[in-house]
Amino acid sequence: MTAAVAITATDRPILGSTALAQTLAAGSAATGQQAGEISKFLPGFTVSKVKTSGTTIHVVKGGQGPPLLLLHGAPMSHITWRFIGPQLAKQYTVIAPDLRGYGDSGKMPDTPDHANYSKRNMALDQVEVMKHFGFEKFPVVGHDRGGRVAHRMTLDHPDKVMKLAVLDILPTHYLYTHVTLEFVNAYFHWFNYLRAAPGPENELKAQADARRGQPMSDVQAEYYRTTSTMENIHAMCEDYRAAASIDLKHDELDLKKKIACPLLTLWGQNGPMGRLYDVLAVWRERGTKVTGKGLPGGHNLQEEEPVWNQVLTELTAFLKA
Repeated sequence: MTAAVAITATDRPILGSTALAQTLAAGSAATGQQAGEISKFLPGFTVSKVKTSGTTIHVVKGGQGPPLLLLHGAPMSHITWRFIGPQLAKQYTVIAPDLRGYGDSGKMPDTPDHANYSKRNMALDQVEVMKHFGFEKFPVVGHDRGGRVAHRMTLDHPDKVMKLAVLDILPTHYLYTHVTLEFVNAYFHWFNYLRAAPGPENELKAQADARRGQPMSDVQAEYYRTTSTMENIHAMCEDYRAAASIDLKHDELDLKKKIACPLLTLWGQNGPMGRLYDVLAVWRERGTKVTGKGLPGGHNLQEEEPVWNQVLTELTAFLKA
């Protein structure tokens, strides 16, 4: 059975009440940052626009030392790493892109098989981004959809990925071939977004329009800017449609292929992953050197106070080992 779901209220990147309140006026959303500017959300990081063989990727880069690639989830952008990224940049050259279709990266034309949003093509983008910055081999940390892109990268480019860490996911193929009522209820958007365009797109756009003008923190306003346009919404839906079609075909061909590099899996004990699955056991079926643990948080571990500090501790130890 194939599938994909609307972002639940608990999964949306909306921060708590301590954030500085501000209003995003109707029709006045700010444009994204340009190449050469200093990131507004990751201090000391510089914005780049990297042309790949498939599209143009919006990237921020900071720090010095060995490389480290951070890949965000849906419906987010690179700013999901605003807590962890600057800390990791004290030891690494951190590259944090927007995946194709997300944030300020390029949006791809539709194809009948959704191949332009296959994780294979999304992974290739990031291999080429790293090559642009002079890095042939690197560790990767991926949350949510970014973890799925990173998983595909380890299979298609095993010579590139030195280590892999995935946050709060299981392999896509496993989830789509182990559908239960509990899974459907927890991840309804995995199915809802699969409907033909523009059904889910129109619903998500209406929800976004209803939030226009509401008080928002600067982070909320930036997320709103990059998730409220029809082109971004459609791209995200295409990502989910690809996951339930062409990605499954690629995954089925690689089921016997193990992840050879060290793999760390972290998940939220309070979220569906921790409640419904033996996350570590499932990943151990797909890799040869797998470690991991649940953390006292939900889906967006890298953004949650205070659990993001625990994520940082686990990642730092894994990367150094």
